[in-house]
Amino acid sequence: MSWIDQDFPAAVGHHEITSETDDNYNCIAWAANNSSEWWSNLPGYKWPGRRTSLIEGLVTVFTSLGYEICKSSDFEDGFEKVAIYVRNGMWRHAARQLPSGKWTSKLGPDEDIEHDTPECLCGKSYGKIHCIMRKAKS
Repeated sequence: MSWIDQDFPAAVGHHEITSETDDNYNCIAWAANNSSEWWSNLPGYKWPGRRTSLIEGLVTVFTSLGYEICKSSDFEDGFEKVAIYVRNGMWRHAARQLPSGKWTSKLGPDEDIEHDTPECLCGKSYGKIHCIMRKAKS
């Protein structure tokens, strides 16, 4: 059993690794379609917004990128979607929906994975889904 299966038991059988380990970017950057920078609310990193670990800070980041909160993680033609995860009031992760309807996540400095649903990553590591956000594809 891999560390991914141990940390995300709901993803067992519902994910595949799609990249090698790469510490040049993280989940927030990956969800925002950026694989060349590490995005963090810590000084010295890219962060388009007020630097905070509170969940509202990450929602504001994606709002500044043109996303709005929506009701469903279901695929909608013409839209890009992200899932924002929260644990104890703090943002923990973001995932992006792929054109296939599946989801993709960057696991910290480790691999990217493709997973069937955003719920696959809910649990002790990332907490629960705070919201789903969408924006029209450009």
